[in-house]
Amino acid sequence: MQAIVAELRAVWQARALVRVLVRREVAARHAGTAAGVVWPYLQPLLTVAAYYLVFDVVFAMRLGAGAPTHAVGTFLVVGALPWMAFCDAVSRGMNSLIEAGSLLQKNALPPVLMVARAVLASMVIYGPLLLLVALAYAPLHRFNLAVLAFVPLLMLQLLLCLLLGYLLAILAAALRDTAQLVGFLLSVGIYLSPILFPLSLFPEAWRWVLWLNPMTAPVLGYQQVLLQGVLPPASVWLVGLLWLGGLALALNVVVARSRDQLVDWL
Repeated sequence: MQAIVAELRAVWQARALVRVLVRREVAARHAGTAAGVVWPYLQPLLTVAAYYLVFDVVFAMRLGAGAPTHAVGTFLVVGALPWMAFCDAVSRGMNSLIEAGSLLQKNALPPVLMVARAVLASMVIYGPLLLLVALAYAPLHRFNLAVLAFVPLLMLQLLLCLLLGYLLAILAAALRDTAQLVGFLLSVGIYLSPILFPLSLFPEAWRWVLWLNPMTAPVLGYQQVLLQGVLPPASVWLVGLLWLGGLALALNVVVARSRDQLVDWL
């Protein structure tokens, strides 16, 4: 894991620069818009508000037995917003090296800084929205202490995005088709996770397929904490840690083997 440790050390040593890069990245995302800095936060918030309005208020749709809640809109919000954050962070992280190719070729900057900039900028936008959702759901369970598990779940998602985003960024630099393939997987991934439907509605013999989605564990954890007011089961943490470990091992190998050629690929 020496390559991963070296990358983490590079990010830590350049943490002041990372803060500046993240701030500029967030500013660039709303540049030229009438709503200004509000727009990056308003867009996902309006999307989940539409879910709640359509499914809970207008149609009053209900889920069956075995679901963590019977209100469809309430259920969708808890899973959809983290998924939107994941897709935004991973896709932007994947494209970060290619977009910063000329900068990296002219300056001896660690490539990992570009990935960290993109992923952290996404979390700066979506993190407060996720915390807002957690605060909105917490009174439903009388502010049960289980809601504190939301924070480690959020950190789990952030680490997943950083590791996966960096891994895909290197692969995209080496093979441009990676972006198209990942874009397709992200578009269908929401159907292979307990976001649009409860885990209990998926055929039991095929539920293992859902665990191949790295966001299944965090989403199940969010649902347990926010919809039921209980701590996530051990399986959520175990699968989440397995994903982190697997991605870290894969990234360690890829970084070690691509370090000398990476800038040339850009």
